[in-house]
Amino acid sequence: MSEKWLDEIKWDRDGLVPVIAQEAGSGKVLMVAWMNREALAETAQQGKAVYWSRSRSKLWRKGEESGHEQLVQEIRLDCDNDVILLQVEQQGGIACHTGRKHCFFKRLQDSQWQEVDPVLKDPKEIYGK
Repeated sequence: MSEKWLDEIKWDRDGLVPVIAQEAGSGKVLMVAWMNREALAETAQQGKAVYWSRSRSKLWRKGEESGHEQLVQEIRLDCDNDVILLQVEQQGGIACHTGRKHCFFKRLQDSQWQEVDPVLKDPKEIYGK
């Protein structure tokens, strides 16, 4: 597979691009992460989401520890060529490391962040290996 398509992306100074993972079907935004060239190439080749962990400075294969893989249905690039949108099928119904369906579970209410979505599974059960 030619990787010329990767050259069309406007990578930031660290060689990264932001990625939005959106649930195919519902359209719900599950999470935002980062990819480098290798992560995006592997995602396209394998059909499973692979991100770049900025905190760990390594590839992060979504679900490698939790089992909550993201099966990629479609990869899109925005009009400025600097944001990736993944349409995914979220395995296990949990995308967030906090055990929630998605990472956007805090809502601003009365000048405070309130947790408004439930934990579906205790993270200790997910990552307690």
